[in-house]
Amino acid sequence: MKFFAPPIKYDNIEMPERPKLRFMDKVPILPSNLRAPKMQKKLKWMRGPETVHNSLVHKQYGIIATGGGRLRWGHFEMLRLTIGRKMDTSRMFSIWRVEAPWQPVTKKGQGQRMGGGKGAIDHYVTPVKSGRVIVELAGELEFVEAKKILDIVCPKLPFKAMVVSQEMLDKMKAEEERLERENLNPWNFKYIVQNNLGGCHRWLSPVDHKWFGKYV
Repeated sequence: MKFFAPPIKYDNIEMPERPKLRFMDKVPILPSNLRAPKMQKKLKWMRGPETVHNSLVHKQYGIIATGGGRLRWGHFEMLRLTIGRKMDTSRMFSIWRVEAPWQPVTKKGQGQRMGGGKGAIDHYVTPVKSGRVIVELAGELEFVEAKKILDIVCPKLPFKAMVVSQEMLDKMKAEEERLERENLNPWNFKYIVQNNLGGCHRWLSPVDHKWFGKYV
């Protein structure tokens, strides 16, 4: 006899009033007496693992970043319009897991000479680290339906990302812990860096000393 998995229960799901993704401001709203500040690149905000927003709130489906990058306002609109058009609002809802663009990026006009100070603010971005949850899709749906919708927008993001479910995240975490626990080779990259084997400190970057080759 064939074995069919029992149907999923959706008793604990509460549909919000607005199931679609909300509109994100293109420019942050500042007080009238405050001039828009300029900022450095701050690559540390895109490098390394995400330690806070790395799990699904509704324990269902979403998109996580597998590399660092920056989200522009056009990417927010692409996500909002595409997901809102493809999802069934009677039984699905989606939420943002990233804030609106807030980091200013400056740019000088075309044909200007070098010097003259920092350029004017061109646009705003949202820095994202590896492992950050970008958007969640939840409700009365299965992973096949969610993947069909999220696979459309996932390749269009400016960094590597993947569609995941809560079960996939649990398996990935368990596999990482298993590999760390059952590793029989003591000469891993972390041990080599910490003990300066072969004089590797001469050519390693500060990022390798912090993340041991994982996030370059």
